[in-house]
Amino acid sequence: MPPGQRPEPSAPLAQVAGATLSLGGRRILEGVDLALAPGEILALLGPNGAGKSSLMRLVAGRLAPDSGTVRVAGADPFRRGAARRAIGWVPQEIALYPRLTVAENLGVFAALAGLRRSARAAALARALDRTGIAAVARTPVGQLSGGYQRRVNIAASLLGEPRLLLLDEPSAGVDLAARTAIHALLARLRDEGAAILIATHDFAEAERLADRVAFVGHGRIVREGPLGGLLARIRSGPPEHEVVLTEAPDRAAEAALRRFGFAPGGEAGPALAWRAAGRVGHGLDGAALLGTLRAQGVPAGEVRVRTPGLEALYRQALEPAGPVQAASLPRVARAAR
Repeated sequence: MPPGQRPEPSAPLAQVAGATLSLGGRRILEGVDLALAPGEILALLGPNGAGKSSLMRLVAGRLAPDSGTVRVAGADPFRRGAARRAIGWVPQEIALYPRLTVAENLGVFAALAGLRRSARAAALARALDRTGIAAVARTPVGQLSGGYQRRVNIAASLLGEPRLLLLDEPSAGVDLAARTAIHALLARLRDEGAAILIATHDFAEAERLADRVAFVGHGRIVREGPLGGLLARIRSGPPEHEVVLTEAPDRAAEAALRRFGFAPGGEAGPALAWRAAGRVGHGLDGAALLGTLRAQGVPAGEVRVRTPGLEALYRQALEPAGPVQAASLPRVARAAR
């Protein structure tokens, strides 16, 4: 395949159909359907407790559904070792031995993955090269930065050449350079034909990587589809407005904001940012709206006008399924822009 050319979508490599799951007497997932084809990245988005991690554990074969089916490469990953061997699992926690070097860690994981001794050296070298960490192969993991540790975590998952890669918050807590390296790696793996499922709270990460997104709320997938198509539809409407306040508003200022169509919630937090979707401010442009709000006693520092993005889709998808409080919304990671 020519460089940069991605494979055409094919039959699903991973498929979840009508899956329900209860843990500790509480229903976690309810009637979930999901499919993931080779050569695509699907991002799961939802508030904490929505069921994203549990859904990933079903696909990884770590849990079995109460009802419904999970298939990876045509087999049940909970019961079939062949299906599990097609999966690379990268948990959010760093699952490495801090006193061992990078190479020693990968050697341990190669043995645990069942690779023959004769194949381990080549698999280790390939994993080091693909993740860009060969230069630190002899460094104890505990001496590495968080970004390098995450890349070692991913390298360990690649030793068995998985067809399906599952990542839970793959770039959480890393700097811009590490985030860029991880994103480039995942894009390359996708272009090579891997199916990749990511659970993330980072809108910028999802917008950069995902071919499709699925919004998870209250144990269900409430909306799913190609990211480009979903964004095109929401961007055909009016822009979003956000008022950033210099201090918490009093009752009169709150009333004025609500009259202009604003509600609390935004990147600066619910007390200092009020957001509105659709046409607001009686048709005023940003500067005129800012002046009008200030004249009515609103401590407005600035008005931001922007094209709706993935965060707007998130709110649109999840609020009808039950109010999503502003504090539970994932934050936009500016560093990834």
